[in-house]
Amino acid sequence: MANYRTAEEARKAYIECMGQQLGEQFHELWQELAWLYAKWAEYVELFGTRSSRIDLLNQAAPHFFKIVQDSLWEDVILHIARLTDPPRSSGKENLTIQALPELIDDEATREKVRTLVSEAVETSDFCRDWRNRRIAHKDLKLALEDGVQPLKAASRERVRKALEAVSDVLNGITSHYSSSETVFETPAAPGGALTLLYRIDDGLRIEGERRERLKKGEPEEGDLGPRDI
Repeated sequence: MANYRTAEEARKAYIECMGQQLGEQFHELWQELAWLYAKWAEYVELFGTRSSRIDLLNQAAPHFFKIVQDSLWEDVILHIARLTDPPRSSGKENLTIQALPELIDDEATREKVRTLVSEAVETSDFCRDWRNRRIAHKDLKLALEDGVQPLKAASRERVRKALEAVSDVLNGITSHYSSSETVFETPAAPGGALTLLYRIDDGLRIEGERRERLKKGEPEEGDLGPRDI
């Protein structure tokens, strides 16, 4: 049976076993990563599972779903970049996995987590390139294709590996302090992308039936004229 607890209960538990500073920052990073995985699951459900789903979205509202696809993709890239940023930038502290090793008292665990952090930073390097030259800023030479180095390659597989590397950092800490790990990669939640896909499929079927009735000259009430939605 799953051991469910509220965010506040989890925060207190982390502080109790890790200490105030590490516990607080770990909890916030855990929440951030869980939310990041949730967004990624919805993206994959819509755009990374099977081509028939892409066909369905293109039949329904191709312009809108192109915006959704690009926006979700860039949001995930930005989120990974934030979680793997340096501890300080422009003189201000950041919430990032790079700050965690120095907060760990046990030397062996600190070195283990430091290695995991380095691997996560390296694996997610393409996210910071996209953030710096395409999303948060628009590199002029890149936009004009003026002989500049292209963006680092990005793909669903590279995002998956980056997420896994960040989760390894957090699980490396909880395995020491509480002998536990979190499976962050879970199916998309009810009421999300899969539910939307079913609604779209239903709607397209009904629309096809409506067109057939109009084609036969046998419209039903509500088939003609604008609808108040």
